[in-house]
Amino acid sequence: MTVTESVDSDRRTRWETARYWIRRLWMMEKRGYLSTFRFVFRRPKVPRGAEAFTYHQPVLLLLVVFIVVSAIELVVVDLLVRRWEGIRIAMLALGIWGLVYMFGLLFGFLTRPHAVGPDGIRLRSGAELDIPLRWDQVAAVTRGKRTSPGKQPQVSMDENGTRTLHLHMQNETNVHIALRGPVTVRLSRGPQSVSTVEVWTDKPEDFVAATHRHQAAWSP
Repeated sequence: MTVTESVDSDRRTRWETARYWIRRLWMMEKRGYLSTFRFVFRRPKVPRGAEAFTYHQPVLLLLVVFIVVSAIELVVVDLLVRRWEGIRIAMLALGIWGLVYMFGLLFGFLTRPHAVGPDGIRLRSGAELDIPLRWDQVAAVTRGKRTSPGKQPQVSMDENGTRTLHLHMQNETNVHIALRGPVTVRLSRGPQSVSTVEVWTDKPEDFVAATHRHQAAWSP
């Protein structure tokens, strides 16, 4: 599909932009702690009767490297500013917060996988995004690797006016979900109407097979 227009961004006043980022950062912080809780107590967010499908493999190594580097940086900075107590405490607090945030980000991916179950599909992007699609909204689910540049989640529109939601990992998706009609999905920047969804999952064959199996068993 040729992407001709990006439709994710809306014009905002400076105050609206500031409010959006303050709220988003607060929610990211809160969800990070909840994800840590779910990881520690082994309570992944998967609906009853649904199958879980991970999508974190392309970014797992990168996140682990960031966490290790953050931990090393915390120790190095503490050694460098040890003689200045006030600065040391401030830098320790900032470093610990950053490390906790990175763990929360990682645990968000680990504890909130995509899910396919009796009621439909739930698509996730860490702790920030959770999009439910009912079976009566889904027309077809097929495999197909595509490249979609830009930050995700991103909504694009082609020359035919078809609006597609891209949930990619490292700019790639490998599953295409065609919807029966426009569906309004709630993203971090607000609701968007889309007709197709392209998503990444670590096991696309199993994901597509599960959607076919559950959709065949579903009855309105």
